[in-house]
Amino acid sequence: MRVPSRSPGHQPGPAVASAAPARRLPPATGRRPASGQPDLAAYRAAVAELLVEVGALADAPSTTARQVLLDQRLREPAIAAVLDATPQGFVGARETLLLEMARYQPNTRSSAHDLTALVRIYLLSRIDVMWWRDTGTFLTDGQVDTSTDLVDLEWLRRRGLLAFRYQEQPATVVGRGLRAVQRRLRPDSTPRTAGLRFRRARREVIALLNDVGREFAAAAPPAAPPLWVTSLARSAEHQYRLRRLGYAAMVPSGHCLGWAADVELAWYGRFGARDVLADLLLARQEAGEINVVDEGQAWHLCLAPAARCRFRRAYEAEMGV
Repeated sequence: MRVPSRSPGHQPGPAVASAAPARRLPPATGRRPASGQPDLAAYRAAVAELLVEVGALADAPSTTARQVLLDQRLREPAIAAVLDATPQGFVGARETLLLEMARYQPNTRSSAHDLTALVRIYLLSRIDVMWWRDTGTFLTDGQVDTSTDLVDLEWLRRRGLLAFRYQEQPATVVGRGLRAVQRRLRPDSTPRTAGLRFRRARREVIALLNDVGREFAAAAPPAAPPLWVTSLARSAEHQYRLRRLGYAAMVPSGHCLGWAADVELAWYGRFGARDVLADLLLARQEAGEINVVDEGQAWHLCLAPAARCRFRRAYEAEMGV
C-alpha cells in the first residue's frame, strides 16, 4: 500500500502524489530494509492508513478522538520504529506532532492546507531527520552563508554547471516591487514562490538535482521548462522565521541539516509535465535514493544516506574536482 498524498475528500493519488489524474507508478522493487533499520515501506503504509482516520476526525469537536487515535496508532511498531530513531525519540516526536496539531491555523501560505496534510508532512518528513540524526544543524543564517560544507549555486550557474533553475528572494523593497511587476506582466512565466533565501547546497544535493534535472529534461514534453528548485539548505533561525509567517516549516528539518530540497510541481501542470516529474521522483524513492513528501505546490526531497557517496562522486566528476 502506498502513502496517499492528500487528505480525504481530494482525489486519491498513489504514494506522495497530490490530487492529479491517476498514473502508472513504477513497480515495487522488493527492497528489504537494512538489518536493524526501520522498514520505510511499512512506515509509509501505516501513515497512509492513519491519514484516512485523521481525515474522518478533522472537525473541531473531534479533538479528543483525534488525540486518542494518534496515541494508539503512533505506537504501532511500523510507526514507532521510525519516530524512536529520530533525535527527539518517540515521546518527543509524538508530543511535537500533538503540539503542531493543537496550534494549527490554516492559511494561504502554508502547504498544510488542513490537519490531515499537516500530519502527513510531519510524519513523512521524520524519515529525513531519522536518516541524518547525527548531522549538525545549521543554527543561524551566518552558518549557512559561511559553511564550507555548502557550495554557492551562483558560481556554478554562471559556468553552466547546473541542470536546474532557481530564483533568489529579492533583498530590497525595490527588488520586491520589480518582482511584483514581472508577475503582473507575465503571471505564469515562473512558479509563484518567494525564491531561495539561501542559494547554497551540499555538493551531493547539487549532484542529485542535476541528475533529476537531466532525467526530467529527457522525459518531459519539449515545451516544459527545466527543473525548478524552490528551497535548499536553511538555518533553524530561518525555519522559525517561516513558522512565524504561517508556513508549515517542521522542526527539526532536513533543510536545516542541508540534505533536503524543494522542487516545484504544480506549475508544470500547464506544460503537461507535472506527472512526468512526479513519476520519476517516486521511482527514485522506490529505489531508496530519496525521501519524498508532497507539500502541494512543491515536493520536498531528501537524499538518502545510502546514496551519499555515489552523488559525491558524481559531483566531483561533473565539476572536475
